[in-house]
Amino acid sequence: MKGSRYAAVGLVAVAAAWIFSGHLGPHGQGESAAANRPAAQPAAPLFRVSVITADVAPHVRQLYLSGRTEAEHKVMITSRTSGLLDKLNVKRGQAVQEGEIVAVLSDEAREAQVEQAAALMNQRKAELEARRKLIEQGTLPRLDGVNLESQYRTAAAALAAAEAERDRGVIRAPWAGIVTDVPAVAGQPMSPGKEIAQLVSLDPMLAIVEVSERKLGGVKVGGDAKIKLVDGQVAKGRVRHVSKSASAMTRTYRVEVAINNADGAIPDGITCEVKLSLAPVQAVRVPRSSLTFSAAGELGVRIVNAQDLVEFVPVHVMADGQTQMWVDGVASGSRVIVQGQDFVREGQHVAPVPYQAASASAG
Repeated sequence: MKGSRYAAVGLVAVAAAWIFSGHLGPHGQGESAAANRPAAQPAAPLFRVSVITADVAPHVRQLYLSGRTEAEHKVMITSRTSGLLDKLNVKRGQAVQEGEIVAVLSDEAREAQVEQAAALMNQRKAELEARRKLIEQGTLPRLDGVNLESQYRTAAAALAAAEAERDRGVIRAPWAGIVTDVPAVAGQPMSPGKEIAQLVSLDPMLAIVEVSERKLGGVKVGGDAKIKLVDGQVAKGRVRHVSKSASAMTRTYRVEVAINNADGAIPDGITCEVKLSLAPVQAVRVPRSSLTFSAAGELGVRIVNAQDLVEFVPVHVMADGQTQMWVDGVASGSRVIVQGQDFVREGQHVAPVPYQAASASAG
């Protein structure tokens, strides 16, 4: 009985020692610390943004301006002498050629004056030729030859003046054009400066626009232009003249675009819209929606740098299209954010992915 009691006491002592060693030993402390330590949280995924690669290339800008057409030449044909208007050969809307007779004034003895002057000149010429031989032979003094030569030249000048006065009675068109107004009537007494008919040259026709000083640098003589008239006609032209002096009232510069108008279809003074092709500039094409504003209010785009961090780049708009815009200030090869740019901030680490236009439209 004593042996059994000792054995039982020994087993209890061993069990107590084992339990006690589990609470105080280093192994028990490590497991308890590991159990009390919080579990590690998984890393949050990066925000994905769609990007395009910037490609700097020359871009031809277009400038749209409102203007009007203007005839290259416009003149009021007037009388250059006195007399009755015998013949009026034109009417409104009639086309005339250069040198064509527009009107004829009454003779008023102008033809008789020409004949009288011609007769006198012939007389002086005959006297000069008859006495020149006598002067050469020494029969007459040489001074007589000088006097006769002077009289002949005076008579020739009088004939030329009489012929010029006669020709003033015939009014001709200075160049080809269209008669737009005829204020005179046949039988009306005319005096120098009296209006007879207005003549307008329609070919070439000019489109006149005013360009601001900021845009003037891109407009060059010889540049292409497209013209759309208010009546729906469309024509092409070239810049013929760029003024070097600004208007005192508007501070704009006059630009003339020459249009081929051989058929006279484009009228004078009609409203038109002119599209000018400006000098090409280096620019990057980006979607209109990619433009955003910085915290300071600057217009620009957000890009992703080599470390996949967001940066803001201020830009200047060079040209504006319906869906695309051309801007400068972005370096070639930069990754421009075109989707998600308004949901990120400068310095944020993002996950850039190539922009897929088709999938974006579908989404």
